[in-house]
Amino acid sequence: MERSLRAARVATYVYFVLCGTLMGAWVVHIPAIEERVGISHATLGGLLVLLGLGAFVGMQVAGPLADRLGARVVVPVSGVLCGAALVLPGLAQEPWTLAGALLVFGFCNGCLDVAMNAHAVHVEKAYGRPVMSGFHATFSVGGVLAALVGAGAASAGLSPVADMAAMGVAGVVISLVAARALLPAEPVAERPSESSSDANSGSGSVASPADERRRTKGRVWLLAVLALMVMLCEGAANDWSALHLKDVLGASVGTAAFAYGTFAAAMTLGRLLADRFVARFGSRAILRHGAATAAVGITLVALGPWMWAAFTGWALFGLGLSGCVPQLFSAAGHADPSAAGANVSRVAGLGYVGMLAGPAVIGWSTHVVALNHAFVLLTLLCATTAVGAGVLRTGSDHVHESEPVTSGH
Repeated sequence: MERSLRAARVATYVYFVLCGTLMGAWVVHIPAIEERVGISHATLGGLLVLLGLGAFVGMQVAGPLADRLGARVVVPVSGVLCGAALVLPGLAQEPWTLAGALLVFGFCNGCLDVAMNAHAVHVEKAYGRPVMSGFHATFSVGGVLAALVGAGAASAGLSPVADMAAMGVAGVVISLVAARALLPAEPVAERPSESSSDANSGSGSVASPADERRRTKGRVWLLAVLALMVMLCEGAANDWSALHLKDVLGASVGTAAFAYGTFAAAMTLGRLLADRFVARFGSRAILRHGAATAAVGITLVALGPWMWAAFTGWALFGLGLSGCVPQLFSAAGHADPSAAGANVSRVAGLGYVGMLAGPAVIGWSTHVVALNHAFVLLTLLCATTAVGAGVLRTGSDHVHESEPVTSGH
């Protein structure tokens, strides 16, 4: 069992890297595809909404399917479809064909995103200790890998469609090979939800199953609202960090690029380390103190007039946010093991809306205030998240104790 569980954990890492790589393969070729199709930045922005819409729908479809069929089925199928769909944007010649390609690719990517997170919840439960943040860290590694491969392909004179086709085929093969190591579906009927056991042990009367389902569903939606706020902050940092240094502090283009690099590096490092801190202090403490740290960081960015203050602020912002989303996804999945996929899809779906809305919200705010002052909104969102961290109750701060494995691994 130990060996198969370790293999399942490695396979989950593989799918997270794959998901990040396939999305990154599209991102690095956006300029070339935009030029070939002959569309403006404004038109591209509208088409990217379709990518997000497809991802949102895919998340809502894949979550319940993962509960019904098992992540062992849905994860590799989603990976195969996502790899196959990657080539579609590269083949597009007209705006309408690109729109359709992005809708399909977004749908497949959303399916893979939620399905692999649902499986990660089951792996974490089987381990008996936090491992979710490490999975999310490897998603970022996939984006870096896609950038390196894309740069190499461009240097070798390969067209975007050739590079995307090659990476898509690799994705299909990897999805099929890694599928054998995934965990089988759980017999969830024998495993009552954590929220149910908490309620039964904390009062003299036993709550009805319908009451427990309503309570759990309400709590999951609270987690989803927190995910929306946290991922809105992430989305804003992705699109506005470099522009902040360039337009507000007068940095060169090359120096400004390091703002996002600082944020992304701090976030990746934080996720690599977060699981150890969650095991020691609990997920609620990580969410509360992480969001508070992010609030301090983005306030330093918003109000600091010096370059060093901006870099320090973006680093604190990334470090603080790094552990927040994994804890929210994990709590949603563990709230009711029989509906882990559906609950993760709700949190991930609303969070994804925030990720897409973040850049636009800051952009709209700049019509009223300066860009750096618009970041104060992110301070408020982070502070609200810190206050709302109590939704991660003591009972959900720890992974289920059933079936623990060696803690030294």
